[in-house]
Amino acid sequence: MSRDFSKDALKAINKKTGKNISESAIKKLAGTVKPSTTQNEAQLRQLIKQVSAMAKVPVSESTVQEIVNAVKKGGAGTGSMESLMKMMLKK
Repeated sequence: MSRDFSKDALKAINKKTGKNISESAIKKLAGTVKPSTTQNEAQLRQLIKQVSAMAKVPVSESTVQEIVNAVKKGGAGTGSMESLMKMMLKK
């Protein structure tokens, strides 16, 4: 992932949520994520809740389930991560 894309994504998230999430906060959280995180439903749910708390955007249990199902179905590649962020932020 290029640095410009990362900064653009952060700007888009901050604009969409109306919050100011720092790059360091995202890096700190990202540092805790392992490839196995997307394979373990409990860890994935915890990650979704951490992102929700960091963004101060409440995510309903039904949205969490939709995200979990989407990750299980399609994995978590770069393209699907963008769609998961959109799913999380639209509700």
